[in-house]
Amino acid sequence: MQTERGTTTIADAVVTKVAGIAAREVPGVHAMGGGASRAIGSMTSRVGLGDERTQGVSVEVGEREAAVDLTVTIDYGESIPQVSQAVRENVSKRIEGITGLSVTEVNITVNDLYFPGDEQDQQPEEPPRVQ
Repeated sequence: MQTERGTTTIADAVVTKVAGIAAREVPGVHAMGGGASRAIGSMTSRVGLGDERTQGVSVEVGEREAAVDLTVTIDYGESIPQVSQAVRENVSKRIEGITGLSVTEVNITVNDLYFPGDEQDQQPEEPPRVQ
C-alpha cells in the first residue's frame, strides 16, 4: 500500500494468521489442516516451533489483493456448503478489515469430518520414561 507518506508492506505470515484465526471462529470448523499436518503441527507446537494458527492455511499476497487456500475438518452433522460459505465470508471480512487487502478468493478443501469421540480412539501418550 503506497501513500504520499510512505509504503506499508504486509507479510504473508500476517495474512496467514488472520485467515487461520478467522476460519476457526466459524461454528462447525473442528480443525485446520490435513491429518499429517495436524500431527506434525501438534509435535512442533509442543516444542515451541510451530504455530497452529497457520496450520492448513496457504496465502498469496500481492500489493493490494490476497488469495487464500484452506484445508479444514468439519464437525459431523454440519452443512458443508453452509460452513464453507460462512468461512469464506469471515475470512474475507477479517483480512479486509485488518489488513486493508482485497480478498480475491477463498478456496476450501474439506478433507475430513469430525465425529464426537474420535479422540477416545487415539492411543494415550506414554508417560515419560524419566522424571
